[in-house]
Amino acid sequence: MAHPHLPTTEAAVAAIREVAREFDRELVVTDDIGTDQVSRRESADAFTTTDPDGSLPHEAFVELNGQPAVTVRLFADGDARVSVEDVEFHDVPRDSVPGFLRSVFGGLAYVQGRFFPVGEWLVVPLPGDETYKELILLNGLTPWLARSVRP
Repeated sequence: MAHPHLPTTEAAVAAIREVAREFDRELVVTDDIGTDQVSRRESADAFTTTDPDGSLPHEAFVELNGQPAVTVRLFADGDARVSVEDVEFHDVPRDSVPGFLRSVFGGLAYVQGRFFPVGEWLVVPLPGDETYKELILLNGLTPWLARSVRP
């Protein structure tokens, strides 16, 4: 299933605000605008604020309240890092972030354990055949993660 295209960071923030409204969550957004502010512009010249094409790169960090603890870092180049209870999902396409959040807040995300290789993974299924899976590191299961375990 194709996700609605979110051409800019601001469009993605608006879509996240809509998801927060659906699930009655408050959010805090921190914007970083300009080459000298964003995290992925190491190759830019010193004291420059625009890209070579004259545009201002825009990143945003979004914190959503409640359980599970969720943060989203939207990058200027079209992807995001989503953290759910300190489990980080890197390189999530910006267009997939609203669906990802709906799956987490809607109760579709779950924890799956395996005997080989040993470990537990947080699995977030999205509409269609898209699924994200990340290993839960040694910090263990939080109460929300423990409630989400499936055999």
